[in-house]
Amino acid sequence: MAATVAPDELTVPPRPDLDVLTMALVVPLQGPAGIFGPSCESCAQLAAEEINAEGGVLGRELRLLPVDGGRKPAEVAREVDALIRVGAIDAVTGWHISAVREAVAPAIAGRVPYAYTALYEGGERRPGVFLTGETPDLQLAPTLDWFADMAGVRRWTIVGDDYIWPRRSAAVARAHLRRIGGTVHDEIYVPLGTTDFSAVLRRVEASGCEAVLMLLIGEDAVQFNRAFAASGMDRDLLRFSSLIDENVLLASGANCTRGLMTSAGYFEDLATQAGLDFAAAYFRRFGEDAPVLNSLGESCYEGVRLLTALMRRAGETSVRSLMSVSEGLSYESPRGTVEVRDRHLRQRVFLAAADGLNWDVLEEL
Repeated sequence: MAATVAPDELTVPPRPDLDVLTMALVVPLQGPAGIFGPSCESCAQLAAEEINAEGGVLGRELRLLPVDGGRKPAEVAREVDALIRVGAIDAVTGWHISAVREAVAPAIAGRVPYAYTALYEGGERRPGVFLTGETPDLQLAPTLDWFADMAGVRRWTIVGDDYIWPRRSAAVARAHLRRIGGTVHDEIYVPLGTTDFSAVLRRVEASGCEAVLMLLIGEDAVQFNRAFAASGMDRDLLRFSSLIDENVLLASGANCTRGLMTSAGYFEDLATQAGLDFAAAYFRRFGEDAPVLNSLGESCYEGVRLLTALMRRAGETSVRSLMSVSEGLSYESPRGTVEVRDRHLRQRVFLAAADGLNWDVLEEL
């Protein structure tokens, strides 16, 4: 874990040339979510290069400034605040957990636009914050409907990391299950960075559930999947996670993904023209050894593209102007046609089942 750094000790770059527009790219480079970092960086870099090939943003070259979002939320917020105070960045984007967003958004305080790209629990309303990720109404509730209607699954146990996103998502799940005649038999929360799930699995087994709702991040999900399969519970119980990607599948191992499902707005194997074109561009740029292409990485591409589209529509970069023109903005992305509504990106969401180390996209929710 990185050492705590006082604001006055932060080293920030000098103010860039006025012909350059700098976005801070806040993505995790350590911790349980660090597994996602390389994919996020590569996808954001692709977006920036494409935008610069189009002439940049309002005639300015777009540059990305990496910020490690895998540290303690307060440390990330202090660095972002310091960068804004010295005029080193014009905007903020990136994938990071909700606990980091809850620290970063107040630190930004509407001074520069902020595109938060992770799926999240919903409810963010602070000025200047734009959200590209899936929310429970589009992702979690329709999935629970699918499990009830198509698989007859209504009895769930929730296993999540202990912070805002899992707990608020669990509340949405409980309320929706009540509406459709389902139940939550147990809720279990663990600290970020948990590696021993033996006690958790005993509670899952005792709960009498038919499926597990996993609200675990990155490496925590990997460790849970391995323990779950080793216990043999994957023979009888399904698992659904609204935040899981190909990196987690690879790290879990093909023998640990039986009965595992997810939903997202983008999958590499989604057979749409926009998705296929994005994948082709990604692998042309970074080659066969590129970081895994996934929904989390693509979300960072989306964040850079969304801020650029807003700035181009507004003709400037101020938060006030971007907020005034955001409603109804639509454009083509790897997720298809997307539209901004109430500063959230409205998009299609797809359900997929793990097939070894790949996702088999089943249908649109």
